[in-house]
Amino acid sequence: MTLSKRAVIVLATAAICAGAAGGAFAQAAYPSKPVRIVVPYPPGGAVDQVTRRVAQKLTEQTGQSFFVENKAGATGTIGAQQVAKAAPDGYTLMANDTTYSILPHVFNKLPFDHEHDLVPVCAFNFAPMALVVGADSRFKTLSDLVGYARSNPGKLNYGTGGAGTTPHFATEALASAARIDVTHVPFKGAGEATMALLSGTIDFQIASTPGVMGQVKGGKVHLLGISGDKRLAALPGVPTFAEAGVKDYGVINFTGLWAPKGTPSPVMQRLQKEIAAAMASPDVQKFSADLGAVPSVVSGDAFAKMLRDNTQLWSRVASAAKVEKQ
Repeated sequence: MTLSKRAVIVLATAAICAGAAGGAFAQAAYPSKPVRIVVPYPPGGAVDQVTRRVAQKLTEQTGQSFFVENKAGATGTIGAQQVAKAAPDGYTLMANDTTYSILPHVFNKLPFDHEHDLVPVCAFNFAPMALVVGADSRFKTLSDLVGYARSNPGKLNYGTGGAGTTPHFATEALASAARIDVTHVPFKGAGEATMALLSGTIDFQIASTPGVMGQVKGGKVHLLGISGDKRLAALPGVPTFAEAGVKDYGVINFTGLWAPKGTPSPVMQRLQKEIAAAMASPDVQKFSADLGAVPSVVSGDAFAKMLRDNTQLWSRVASAAKVEKQ
């Protein structure tokens, strides 16, 4: 039996429509299986804390498991490389912070294309940088610390979770703004740096507020100041750096989400929609506020521009601090 030309056209058209409908259905079904979010740092840090809370909310909203997997090492490049090489289907994502914008100024060669291999989905949490000292520190105000540092160049030391991290570059940016000379002591992780602060091995530490709020509330460290243009509602008695006399310091840390290059636009849009809903929920709003953070979402092109601006900022900091690439 043979088909007429008209019948062939009708069947072909039906097949195309069925295929399009099937594709639309497949896209609409995302997520249809568990979604892995790689955090390229050890458990317990600021990125890890915030991402786990958001992942929990995304699981509640979508009915599919969003889970965090920690892949630490090499200032976050090991985890980033893993996600860059993953299938671009939305089921392997990366959560990172401002450190991602710093990487080109730390490494001569990255194991992935920093500009193209990972596509920015959205930034979803913003946090001031906080300067903390031990509870028994001689410094009671930021002005005390800055004044001492100016009179004693190089004598104060600060700790971070490693060279090239956001706290490292954020502290160098503060040193430039405050016109002080301080010594960097890198550790293997932010937790080790905090332990060194508590033991008095280092003089101060700068970290994003989610990374230090537990110690601040527990009375283990004393918070001298925060970045940003207004005080935290959770700590109204703590001045901003500008109020304490350090002008022109605009560093704010963010937590964001990236996907492998080639991830379909409908998947990206679904992620942006679900994350916006998660960050607008009262429980996540309270969670962020308790950590001294602001739950705000910046998506797509706006996030990409923010990353470019950050990368340029850190280029100037790296140059001023004479950071040697690895």
